[in-house]
Amino acid sequence: MAIQSTTVLKRLSDIGIGKIAVIKSFENNEIFLKLMEMGCVPGEKVRVEQKAPLGDPIAITVAGYNLSLRIDEAENIFVEEL
Repeated sequence: MAIQSTTVLKRLSDIGIGKIAVIKSFENNEIFLKLMEMGCVPGEKVRVEQKAPLGDPIAITVAGYNLSLRIDEAENIFVEEL
C-alpha cells in the first residue's frame, strides 16, 4: 500500500505572523515575473514578519531580504506552511 502525501497549500496572505512557508506556485501569471524578480520563486522559504493593522500590506523575508507585498499580490502566491 502506497502512502499518499497530502500537501495542503495555502495563500501567503493567510499565513500568520512569524510563520515560515515554502513557495509552491502562483495563481496569477500577470504578476509571476514581478514576484520572481523580487526573489519569490518556487522552493524559496518565506517568513511573514508583519501585517498592517488592516492586513495590507504584509512584510515578509525572502531570499535574505525584507519585502513588502500588497495583499492582492500575496493572495496569488500558494505556499506550504512548515
